[in-house]
Amino acid sequence: GDIVLLAKPVTLTEGDRVTLTTDVPVATDGTSKPEKLLYAVSLPPVHGQIEHINYPGVPISSYSQLDVVAQKVSNVHDNSHGAGKEALR
Repeated sequence: GDIVLLAKPVTLTEGDRVTLTTDVPVATDGTSKPEKLLYAVSLPPVHGQIEHINYPGVPISSYSQLDVVAQKVSNVHDNSHGAGKEALR
């Protein structure tokens, strides 16, 4: 089916960590198994990284909708100058 992705910008200040929830990225492909959807990080955040909360400090390049529902994925700011909105891409 058609894939629909809705994403809102995430606002971080230096050193912040924001756990991604279904309010930020949520996708559907028209099937009854949204937990099988995978996100790929094609452009990482400019001032930080996307991490799985079980492995802090380690950037990830993909995560599942199930990880988002379980609140296991964070966008972490790296303390560099340039806080602002980061769009998940």
